Amino acid sequence: MIPTTLFFLFAPAGQPGGRGLGIFLFQMAAFIAIIYFLLIRPKVTQEKKHREQLAQIRQGDEVVTMGGIVGRVVHIKDGVLTIKSGESRLIVERDRIAEVRSAGTGESAAG
Repeated sequence: MIPTTLFFLFAPAGQPGGRGLGIFLFQMAAFIAIIYFLLIRPKVTQEKKHREQLAQIRQGDEVVTMGGIVGRVVHIKDGVLTIKSGESRLIVERDRIAEVRSAGTGESAAG
């Protein structure tokens, strides 16, 4: 049993409706391209930029964790950061940093 969407492939060239498959495929390709350029590509570039920021964290940088804790980096070891927030020191995984701010300012390094 052949699905109804494949009937267009087997339609004779002289009958009307045989060109519908080409138009349908063009529309689907255009739809996929629009989704890619509006949703997928910006997200990938944003993630790449965030990974680069995480790789460039240095001592003294102000960071914001995904939980909303703001602190200053005092020690870095492998994938773990020690941050000082108020009077407390916290150990946070590097991947859990949501935002990196430049040292000494409250402005975001991302712009």
